[in-house]
Amino acid sequence: MTDRDDVPFDLASMRKQYRAEGLSETELAASPVEQFARWFRQAATDGGLFEPNAMIVSTADAEGRTSARTVLLKHFDEQGFVFYTNYDSRKARDLAENPYVSLLFPWHPMARQVIVAGVARRTGRDETAAYFRTRPHGSQLGAWASAQSSVISTRADIDAAYAELAARYPEGEQVPVPPHWGGFRVAPQTVEFWQGRENRLHDRLRYVEQADGSWRVERLSP
Repeated sequence: MTDRDDVPFDLASMRKQYRAEGLSETELAASPVEQFARWFRQAATDGGLFEPNAMIVSTADAEGRTSARTVLLKHFDEQGFVFYTNYDSRKARDLAENPYVSLLFPWHPMARQVIVAGVARRTGRDETAAYFRTRPHGSQLGAWASAQSSVISTRADIDAAYAELAARYPEGEQVPVPPHWGGFRVAPQTVEFWQGRENRLHDRLRYVEQADGSWRVERLSP
């Protein structure tokens, strides 16, 4: 748009004033995963978030072309953060060429973000199968019906594929785990905890992995 009158909102003036309380080094847990668990518990219980485990997964292919999408976190522990996808999807193809990945948890109602940078590796088939069995029946069928990220002619193609699978594997019958579907575990190398503060002077504390497996904490300028 070039005509100022055509702009529906005055974007330059759209802003929120964030909280006075911040995040100090003395409050942090010994490891970023422990600190993440603390913040995630708050986000999931009283953060006012629709899907607190939603995260933006950013990848780049071998030529450095980036892409991003929202995925649900399904597990985390000291070994990393786990999500599941179709291994033929764009994100999985990117990770096969370039395993470096960024995860962003945008907890806007709490004026918080967590940013994870690390390396993604596929989960084992046993772990994948165990998680697949916990999915709703319809989601299990959906993993077969969709050739994720591929071009299709119409929505009817997906609906027809799903209907065929639903007839083959009715509710209550075990659906096999697709060979092209599974998990990625992102082993963190840095984890930043971002707390919005007044006057845009935010608190940013970042854990950085050391050669011996310990973590160094550094404060970043907002």
